[in-house]
Amino acid sequence: MTLAKCALLAVTIVSAASPFMAAQSESAANKPVVLHASRLLDVAAGKVVTPGEVLVQSERIVAAGTSVDHPAGAPIVDLGDVTLMPGLIDAHVHLFLHPGAEDLQTVEESVPQRTIIATLAARDDLMAGFTAERDMGTEGAGSADTAVRNAINQGLIPGPRLRISGNAIDILGGHEDANDFNPAQHVLSNATYANDSEQLIEAIRGQFKEGSDFVKIYETGKDSIHNGVFSTPYQYTTDQLQAAVTEAARVGKKVAVHAMGEPGTLYAAQAGVASIDHAAQLSPETMRIMREKQIPAVPTFTIFEYFTDHAANPATAARERAMFDYHAAEFKKQLAAGIPFAVGSDVGPFPHGTQARELVLMHQLGMPAVDVLKADLINGAKLLGWEGQIGELKPGYYADIVAVPGNPLDDISVTQRVSFVMKGGVIYKRP
Repeated sequence: MTLAKCALLAVTIVSAASPFMAAQSESAANKPVVLHASRLLDVAAGKVVTPGEVLVQSERIVAAGTSVDHPAGAPIVDLGDVTLMPGLIDAHVHLFLHPGAEDLQTVEESVPQRTIIATLAARDDLMAGFTAERDMGTEGAGSADTAVRNAINQGLIPGPRLRISGNAIDILGGHEDANDFNPAQHVLSNATYANDSEQLIEAIRGQFKEGSDFVKIYETGKDSIHNGVFSTPYQYTTDQLQAAVTEAARVGKKVAVHAMGEPGTLYAAQAGVASIDHAAQLSPETMRIMREKQIPAVPTFTIFEYFTDHAANPATAARERAMFDYHAAEFKKQLAAGIPFAVGSDVGPFPHGTQARELVLMHQLGMPAVDVLKADLINGAKLLGWEGQIGELKPGYYADIVAVPGNPLDDISVTQRVSFVMKGGVIYKRP
């Protein structure tokens, strides 16, 4: 990137920070405020109540329902004909990626440049109503997501609450290795190498030292589908994944896996991972274990749809369409099996701030809207380690609140049109 373009990015950040700073000053430290709207989503009960009010003080919700106390002098923010609901959660994002050739981004763009881009992605996601996210790997930027998370937590830049993994972990020649480049050029992998249990533990300890909140491991890949038959090689055995899970648990942390299909998905479930992301193929035994251990699948349909619609050539488009159709058919079996789900989009390769499409797709492919919202908000809060803190509008929870037109139980696509965003009691976006 040229110096001029880098300067433009810096100016963009400063410009983006201006409304953020105004939002910070607008929210006095302990001054209560009342939000009023036509409706409020009670996600746990699966219903919308009318009207809706939330009393916020500092960064927490004091009360929520059809009517709340109005403390003397408390301003009332009347948002009109909208539904108040908890801030959205995306359990699978890539802040350090943007549309374009993913493999070339990590080669051509410096880590400082990619970190600047990540701050803009975090802002865009927040403004779209996503107040909490799990960043599933910097794709070669190491622990740079630690700095982004910390800057958000310190109020220096706007963005969602973040759980971050640093680099994902992969085997030599695995899913995210630089397999398609000239070997003589020694192009670096987008992930951290670990080829056995001992190396997994060493890599995990190094990432925790650098600030990661959880571990992301590539368990399967490269995927293929021929005449409707899907296959993907596993990368780690059950015992190796168990070693990673045990090491993470030693310090109170968890392991999430990229796992598209069998037998890797089975190995991940047997090892007791926190989530199985993508999950295009799950055997009956894998689903039994996921139900038993309450391991959610995170389908990430949006990225499959995007790759289908933006394929480089007809052959690639046909392959991506076959993969999407296969995944959609398997999703119906997974719904029937009663496994838990969380909502994650894999945003990054497609534009940040557009990932509410994932909720729409999960509904279109067979999940009732109320269940999609519960998967996103209740299961998402649990998966990110903020159960009882976010995901519902309840006293004592963080004041992470968004407003959407209409009723999301009747039309879940309204989550793509967020008009108001509050995170931790601070208003970042309003009509």
